[in-house]
Amino acid sequence: MPNIKSAIKRVELTRIRTERNKAVKSRVKTAIKKFRASLEQGDSTAAEKLRQAIRTIDKAVTKGVLHPNTAARKKSRLQRLFNKTSA
Repeated sequence: MPNIKSAIKRVELTRIRTERNKAVKSRVKTAIKKFRASLEQGDSTAAEKLRQAIRTIDKAVTKGVLHPNTAARKKSRLQRLFNKTSA
């Protein structure tokens, strides 16, 4: 454990940011899982779930949790999956 006041603050900030990043990543994973589940069941709400998943991924990029290229890759894969099953 650090003794210097600024180092103590940095440790605390790192902990807070780590928790926030975990929450955002978890939200992204959940949105993707919901989309995949609706696709497997053949729900008519798959398009809406895709929109929500893409929106969640974009928010993660805005917060700096995901790299823009990673987000683009994830969105592309989801869109391809949707197009393949709906065609």
